[in-house]
Amino acid sequence: MKKVFSTVCMVLIMTSAMAQTSYIVKTKGAKKAETAQKAGEEAPKEEEADEPADFVGKNFKFLSLCDWKEGMKFMVLPEKYDLVVGTFCDEKGKDVSSGSLKYKIMVYKGHSVAKDGTALVNFVCQDNNKKYYYPIPNGSFEDYCYNKMGVPTLAYLGDVDKAREVLMGSTLYTKTTLYRVDTESDGDGFQEVTVPEGKEVKVVAIGVGTRNYPVKIIVEDEKGMQFYQNVAMSKTNSGMRDDEFIMDKAKYTFYGSFEIVDPKVAVAEDYAQYIGRQVYTKYMTYMVNPMGLNVSIPRLSQFTIKKIEAQDGPKMKVTLQSAKDGYQYVKEVAFKNTNVAGDIDGKKEDYYGFLFGEGSPTKGISAKHMEMIHRGRIAKGFTKNEVRMAMGEPNSKVKNSNGITVWKYNNGSVVKFNKSGRVI
Repeated sequence: MKKVFSTVCMVLIMTSAMAQTSYIVKTKGAKKAETAQKAGEEAPKEEEADEPADFVGKNFKFLSLCDWKEGMKFMVLPEKYDLVVGTFCDEKGKDVSSGSLKYKIMVYKGHSVAKDGTALVNFVCQDNNKKYYYPIPNGSFEDYCYNKMGVPTLAYLGDVDKAREVLMGSTLYTKTTLYRVDTESDGDGFQEVTVPEGKEVKVVAIGVGTRNYPVKIIVEDEKGMQFYQNVAMSKTNSGMRDDEFIMDKAKYTFYGSFEIVDPKVAVAEDYAQYIGRQVYTKYMTYMVNPMGLNVSIPRLSQFTIKKIEAQDGPKMKVTLQSAKDGYQYVKEVAFKNTNVAGDIDGKKEDYYGFLFGEGSPTKGISAKHMEMIHRGRIAKGFTKNEVRMAMGEPNSKVKNSNGITVWKYNNGSVVKFNKSGRVI
């Protein structure tokens, strides 16, 4: 009788904890379970992007155990093995059943060393205000965390909170065909459903998934059908390696299940035609070097455009690889002739059309002319392009009735061209 009472209490505790937290979300149509709850289910983890500028890399930073800060929150989500082998001990050193802690929120409180030399990872349970610790099996805390180990059963809630902030109400597109729907309102039951790839859906709820794949994203299609995927975003304490996200498990990464259209990415894609172009600077300008320093770049410096990123305002963030040293530099550039800062001789220095020339500046130009161009000088016979390279764009252009074209500059210089377009 005592054993039956204990089992009933445990179920009540688990159900109560589920009801008390907004982290437990369900697709509509889930029914209250009539039988015992299924064991906690493993969910996949989200793969972080290679470059920090992408959606996942920018919003979900991986934190190894070494980098955990006090106050970080986790939810206890034991799996089958965890229900047999306990994870936590209480203040008196007594093992605590993982089942009794299921769905409870643990707040990280740093690490310490017990009298017997055992390294401890400390927590306070937000639900009952009791202290618990995870005893590290072998070695020091530093050895354990630098080996990229984590604390079993814990799903990182920081990723859930961030996902709610940046994804709720967003429009996504399906990237795989297998998703899940809940079958129990108070348990872990689910069934898989088939969904067409590329389907437009809206994020309607985000909650906790499992330890390995902590972010549960529920979406809804245009017909009101809801389904979800558990994904790992930052990999913090997920217990899985990057190379495990292959084959069937690839769908448990965010990018394996969903595609998000970032407005800034969409804008940047409009300028994809410029990627790979060879350009040179018509003026001396400033760019940010790989060390993050703002450095001067001489006229006629040659670059290849490697990347264009949208940002707030009219300017795009352009990454250019130098033909001289191979390093990549960054310059904010407006591709549309708007009122941007940085005038040079009345022109807009940060406007692509004024700052850059396309192609190689030396192509078709003699070595003698190039030497003069580098010194900002011109001579009889120079073409209009060579004059632009040496002196920049003129402030005014006038073509006389006799076919002579006159260029005037703010510094008082006047250059005349014959009908063939050469300096006379």
